[in-house]
Amino acid sequence: MKETALYRLTEQVRRIGRQEQLWSTGDGIVVAVSGGVDSTVLLHIMKEIAADETLGLQLICAHLHHGLRGDEADRDAEFVRGLAERLGVPFDLGYVDVRSYMKETGKSLELAAREKRYEYLHEVAERYGASSIALAHHADDQAETVVMRVLRGSGPSGLSGMRPKRREKNVELIRPLLRIYKTDLLLACRESGIPFVEDSSNRDKEFTRNSIRLDVLPFLGQYNGQLPESLNRLAELAAAEDDYLQLEASKSYDILVRKEGEILSFSIPLFATLHVALQRRLIKLILNYLPLSTEDRDFVKIEAIRQGTIQDRPTTWSLDLGGGVKCVREYDMIRFIPPAAESRIPHHTYLVEQFPAEVPIEGMDQSLLMTRLGAGREGVLAKAEGNNEAIFDADELVYPLTVRSRIPGDAMKVMGLNGSKKVKDIFIDAKIPPSLRSRIPILTDAAGRILWIPGVRRSAVAAVNPRTTSVVHMVLVPTEVRTHLED
Repeated sequence: MKETALYRLTEQVRRIGRQEQLWSTGDGIVVAVSGGVDSTVLLHIMKEIAADETLGLQLICAHLHHGLRGDEADRDAEFVRGLAERLGVPFDLGYVDVRSYMKETGKSLELAAREKRYEYLHEVAERYGASSIALAHHADDQAETVVMRVLRGSGPSGLSGMRPKRREKNVELIRPLLRIYKTDLLLACRESGIPFVEDSSNRDKEFTRNSIRLDVLPFLGQYNGQLPESLNRLAELAAAEDDYLQLEASKSYDILVRKEGEILSFSIPLFATLHVALQRRLIKLILNYLPLSTEDRDFVKIEAIRQGTIQDRPTTWSLDLGGGVKCVREYDMIRFIPPAAESRIPHHTYLVEQFPAEVPIEGMDQSLLMTRLGAGREGVLAKAEGNNEAIFDADELVYPLTVRSRIPGDAMKVMGLNGSKKVKDIFIDAKIPPSLRSRIPILTDAAGRILWIPGVRRSAVAAVNPRTTSVVHMVLVPTEVRTHLED
């Protein structure tokens, strides 16, 4: 290829491809081609790069007929078919009824067309076993994207614009022309006599992107003659800093965030040591791991969580994040609870004749071991007790015993008090997080008396005394400890 505008662009894209690692030897690449100047030049450039046999790139030219614009859309499809044939590139044509999809989903024409286009391109990539999808977005598109995101109130991540490479659904989306301006693409077409078609909808200002390109950018250009270049520099700087902050947020996540089954949590004192930028990033990263839509991960929600975390009062609160997901503050901990974690402990009944008995405490990775012991008075009274261990006068209990979850109105007779105390108040005094209270087992006897809240407090019922000759000994142990004891 002689020294032409197209040759210079090809060499520039070749360099960009190496710098950004846009392709590897033997890759299959789906090139999205509408027939406009951008994608037409992209196909020519990619065909020239693929001619290097040492790379072994395999191209597929893909065109989607959106079911819009009537004869004009038919013309575009036939133009791209002919282009692919002339270049010797396999051609794939897809059809979709965008207007029907709009009616089904209530989405705008712009969004509906975009979603269906990407859906088609991914389907083509899967069918041909391609590893990448090449899109013809260029530097002017990048400038438009940055302005659109500014107008939508985007944060630093949005200001980074489109990336040269981004993974989506096991396929790399690559943008080889992202640092090339439209004027250079048009020059290459004129010099090399490359034909292309024009989409009349590109002049329709009802589409946000068109309005920004045709009205907003020219207006702002009065104040900066190099506006597209400035916006692209902003995107490049924001992208690098966004990547750095994301890396630091990932490190903070690994250090601070704990996983308890489906629940993600972190300590408030540790969180408070982070810079405010990392605080927001960490919360956003946690939300990305939860079953939330994009709308449910916006700045307002992230900031509500952050402010509720760093303030001193109240020490307990709950925030609905959407999709059944809750964020709760429980004293010095923040927990993110998805719907799957909202489970309760099932009821179990164990007869005294079954001693020794073991009750697995679901969702707590613990087991309750119960044994009946006959012993002399000194041996019985010497038996150690603590929050995770308790003994009861076996003859003072009414059998069978029951292990169950907490129910409203539960109250327990407490040593040192004449009356009973609500279990809810006992949990509050012990600073048991509300999200864990339903998981903590309650042990009762057949008379309905609460005997023990394992790990929290025992009752005054069936206390061991000098006349006791037989006891029921109970201990709460981690499941792994129980497994070790069995081994």
